[in-house]
Amino acid sequence: MSIPAQASGEPDAEPDGPEGRLRRFARIWSRAIFPLTATSLTRPEFEQHLLPLARELNGILHAHPFDASPAQRIGAALIDAHCTDPDALSSTLGVVDSYLVLYCGGNGPGTLSTEDGRARCARIQHTLAAGFTGALRERTLAEQEAIARSALTARSHAEEALHATEARFRAVFKDAAIGIGIADLDGNILEINDTLTRMFGGLEHHVRSHKVNEWVHPEDSPQVWKYYDELVRGEREHYRVEKAYYRNDGTVLWTNLTVSLLRDSEGRPEYQLALMEDTTERRLLNLRLRYEATHDALTGLPNRTLFFERLEKALTAQEGGRFGLCYLDLDGFKAINDSLGHAAGDRLLVEVADRLQSCATAPGEMVARLGGDEFVALTTGPDTAEEVHELAGRILNALATPIRLDGRELSVRGSIGIVEGPAGERSAAEVLRSADITMYRAKAAGGNRFQLADAEADERAITRHGLTTALPAALDRGEFFIEYQPLVHLGDGTVHGAEALVRWCHPQHGVLGPDRFIPLAEHTGLIVPLGRWVLEESVRQANFWQERHSDGGPLRINVNLSPTQLHHPRLVAETVDVLERSGLEPGALCLEVTESALIGADDDLLKPLRQLAEMGVDIALDDFGTGYSNLANLRRLPVSVLKLDRSFTRGMQQHPADPVDLKIVEGIVSLAHSLELAVTVEGVETGAQAEQLRRIGCDTAQGWYYARPGAPDRIQSLLLADAV
Repeated sequence: MSIPAQASGEPDAEPDGPEGRLRRFARIWSRAIFPLTATSLTRPEFEQHLLPLARELNGILHAHPFDASPAQRIGAALIDAHCTDPDALSSTLGVVDSYLVLYCGGNGPGTLSTEDGRARCARIQHTLAAGFTGALRERTLAEQEAIARSALTARSHAEEALHATEARFRAVFKDAAIGIGIADLDGNILEINDTLTRMFGGLEHHVRSHKVNEWVHPEDSPQVWKYYDELVRGEREHYRVEKAYYRNDGTVLWTNLTVSLLRDSEGRPEYQLALMEDTTERRLLNLRLRYEATHDALTGLPNRTLFFERLEKALTAQEGGRFGLCYLDLDGFKAINDSLGHAAGDRLLVEVADRLQSCATAPGEMVARLGGDEFVALTTGPDTAEEVHELAGRILNALATPIRLDGRELSVRGSIGIVEGPAGERSAAEVLRSADITMYRAKAAGGNRFQLADAEADERAITRHGLTTALPAALDRGEFFIEYQPLVHLGDGTVHGAEALVRWCHPQHGVLGPDRFIPLAEHTGLIVPLGRWVLEESVRQANFWQERHSDGGPLRINVNLSPTQLHHPRLVAETVDVLERSGLEPGALCLEVTESALIGADDDLLKPLRQLAEMGVDIALDDFGTGYSNLANLRRLPVSVLKLDRSFTRGMQQHPADPVDLKIVEGIVSLAHSLELAVTVEGVETGAQAEQLRRIGCDTAQGWYYARPGAPDRIQSLLLADAV
């Protein structure tokens, strides 16, 4: 056995670096199994031999896509290194379970989550154990079969050496570590060794009382007895299968069975030789590893892996098959975790899992935990359209009863998204995505309910998600632009200023208005850099207009501020910086804030607005009249302009104008002027409407009657027209 030499010139690994952690893992591994290894290497040499295997384990752990099958080669490599003691496998599995994720979890291109790391580690253990035992079995069977065959052949061919041959055969036959049995071609059992007797429960007569072809088990593969018939007919020399037997006490014995045909001196089939390796313990280990890899450690429910297997099977069912999926998320679970602690949250999840499992007991139904407080329930069959609704109702009813934890009664609510349909039309990932989107629609509708998936709603949600993810790059690529809508002085019809309105020129969806992306920017926090860009561009454009409109009064630019920008600590500093760099006077800038953003605002929130107002920046209260605020609050707000919402003036578009709307607007204008506030009206669309507003006393207006939002050069054209 050669030891891989360390590459010359390789720098020493940093103790806390990836190579250093890998070497520590190899050192722990070598210390665990070196005493169990029949090798001439020293322990440091053996550690160097394990280092490449540890590096392979690290690569398997971080492989994408994940594939545990190469771990079989590592198990076989241990056998090649003479680690044949069964305890060497147990120790290796213990080291991989305890230390692989600990030392190698961060050695890949990205750090694995704890759940993903443990799941991958379990699959690696399973595959490594299979490789180890498979290599050990091949080695043992090869040795034992060769010995047994030579002994039997010697007895047939050398009568003069019968006694010596019989002695050698008996020694091998009796002391073999695997079960050996000899039968004639009719299946009558002639000889069995002690190992085989112990494997079947220690009663020799129980084995001899059966013929070979009577040892049938329900889990026999179809090939087992086909191979057997071919062998006794002389058409096959040997075969190897995995086969189960019933012991005399009714328990099941799992074996790796190798059956060979023995011929007489003239080549005629005479006996059959069976070699049996007891694989029951290994099979139980594999089942345990499989269970751990496919079930949630906390609740015992099937996990995401097993659920996807079942869902994919349901989606590829034969024609006519249908499925129904309930995607459940607990409402307010984070508050329970934050207030009572994660231990209480875990106990709550266990209780919820028990209740959910009691709801899905019919054939074709299952419940799984995807992670956190997210669960899924699946039903299959020909009539899932009705069954899935009943299942969702049972789940909500099961959650309705409060759960007692530490003397408290906790009310548990859930939001469920339902996807139902025929098999074969969608993939598992598409179904789960649709259920997830639908669940969030149920949660947005108030929770404690279920909703059925809707293809159009799914498409809108997917589009919103696509826009959200594209927003940061869109700002960097310069996909945003600004259109300007003029503000007209109602007294003389001159252009008083313009409102800056941002647009997104999306590569796929075309030009998008602010209602399509501003809420997304608010949600992601991108509204702060986007708002700063809008302010810089608008102020720069306003300064350009000022330089070419020097004969008139100051031309004001109105820029909208979102609620998130109001809370930004550098709002005042960045606004001052933009004005100073552009050279625009503060009085030429008006920042518009929606009325709803200032309802109940405290002094801390109003402080930056007051600072800006003291500098000379106008503050406009946008959408006035829609926020149901107390009119008395106007006195404490640092605003100088009210922008009256178009809903108050829509009645003035008809002739004659709605007298109620006229009275309301007259009252608001009178109140505003008494507080020394200017009034701007939005949504002016007709000349009669503009004239009514002028007579009432409104100061400025904007709307399609004057001009639609457009490029900045259109404002320049209007300014030139005013000059003429």
